[in-house]
Order: sequence, then structure tokens, then C-alpha cells
Amino acid sequence: RKKCPENRPCCYASSVLALCIQLAIVSSFVGLWPRKRPVGRYLATFLFTASIKRSVPDFGWSQYPRSHYFVQPKRTLDLRIQAFVHISSRAMVKYICNSTEIKSAWDHVVSAFWQRYPNPFSTHVLTEDVVYREVTADHRLFSRRLLTKTNRLPRWAERFFPGGMARCVYIIEDSILDPVSRSLTTYTWNLNHTTLMSVEERCVFRDSAEQPAATQLRREAWISSSIYGFSRPIQEFGLARFKSNQVKAMKGLEYALSNLQGETPQRLLRDSVKDASGKAKEAAKTLASAAGPQKAPQYV
Repeated sequence: RKKCPENRPCCYASSVLALCIQLAIVSSFVGLWPRKRPVGRYLATFLFTASIKRSVPDFGWSQYPRSHYFVQPKRTLDLRIQAFVHISSRAMVKYICNSTEIKSAWDHVVSAFWQRYPNPFSTHVLTEDVVYREVTADHRLFSRRLLTKTNRLPRWAERFFPGGMARCVYIIEDSILDPVSRSLTTYTWNLNHTTLMSVEERCVFRDSAEQPAATQLRREAWISSSIYGFSRPIQEFGLARFKSNQVKAMKGLEYALSNLQGETPQRLLRDSVKDASGKAKEAAKTLASAAGPQKAPQYV
């Protein structure tokens, strides 16, 4: 049966009625089959699943596979951001959401966003390439960039994965810049190592409603893993790594803002030097306490 091009209610009612009839037939088929032979139940389930795919109408965004996104980048940006709401319904997914106030105008923040690499706080970002860019009739800018980053695995994870495994992560970044509504929406996800860990992030830059000369950044991220038995520790590691990279990204954005505004970013560099010196002092104290003479045990 061909689907109704007008999507009238009669088409949906007929589809639901067909599903009910098929379910009744399959249920009777499973009941008549001997219990000692479960192959019949599996066959009935397969036939019922196949019939669902033929009867249920498509509802829009889910009918496009991931490969379709690379064929039509413009449609990709719309579909992925609209379908992004459905990602949070997955099982076993770590979710993080926060908002940050940037003490700079939206125009300056957007300009710094395109020029934030390279910076001394994001040394893990190796390359940055523009794959696609287009200005639409309503003056919106669609962009797609390919980023190459490197992230070191923890020591406990290096034992389970081969040494020849690629340490570089390829990331796609889609962005929509709307100067009319003064908003910049970005969506990023990794292309490789998706079985090990999949990180999907959405950022929205808007004018702050509380401060006139400030920009509000809302950041959301979904972290998932398909490794059976290790999904939870991998997600915890990914969440901790995402938080640390988030701090570096904010410092890198502030560094780019200071360069655009003609200010010397000495404060940011001074803070990074203080952090590095503090970590070095803590490491030195730990080594000194471990190398010091230990007291002999006393017995009473």
C-alpha cells in the first residue's frame, strides 16, 4: 500500500488497523507453535518487525541516515539540531548542561569564535579545516568544519586497547549563524572511535538578558559508550575529560577575545603559569614524601 502524500488521518488509522490485525495473526501463530521449538517465535517476531517497517509512516527527521548528512550539508544542519532533542532519551547516556556569562558583546564573541585556534590553552587541537560554507537568502551562515584533536587514554584503558590504535579523533562541527536573531548554534560530534565513546555537544551563543554588553553561552553534551561491561567507567572518564576541555575552551575563547580587542592576554597566561607551578609543587611534595626515610615499625 502506498502512503498517502497528504498525510490524512485516514492513512494513519488504516496503518494502525493493519498493525492490530498483524499483531493478532502473529500472536495466534506463536500460541499454536510448540514451546520446545522457539524458532517459530523468532520467525514470527521477525515477520511482525518487517511488517511494522512497511506499515508505519515516516515522521520526518528519522528517515535520513547519517550518510545523507554528508551529501546535503545544508539539510544536515537543520535536521541534526531538530533531532538533537531525541538524543537525551537514549539509555545509559551521561548528560551535562550549564550556562556561562561571557563579559563581551555578542559580535565580539562570534568573531573570536572563528579565530580561537590556535591558542596556548587548546594544544590538543591539531588541525581545523572548513568543509562547507553557505550564506542563505535570509542571511544565515551555514558552516561545516573538520577538526582533528588528540586525547590521551587513561592508563587502565591502554591495557585493553591495541597499541596501534589511532590516537587522533576527527570531529565534525556544524554551525548556524543568524544575525537577525543574534544567535550562533553549533553542534559537534566525533566521527571515529564511536564504539569506544560518542560525544555530542550543542552550544548556543545569545545576547544576555541580564547584562546588556554580555553574551550567554548554553552548553549541552551527551556522552555514551557501546563497550559492554565498561560503558560506565568510560562515560565517567569522558565526562571528566569533557569538563577539563571545557575550561580550556573558555580560556582559549577569552584569549582570542583579548587579541581582537587589542588587550595583552597576560592575565590568562599568568593564571596558566600559576596552575602549572601549583601542580608541580604538589608533585614534588608527593615524590619527597615517598622518597623520605620511613620509620621502622614499633612492636609493643
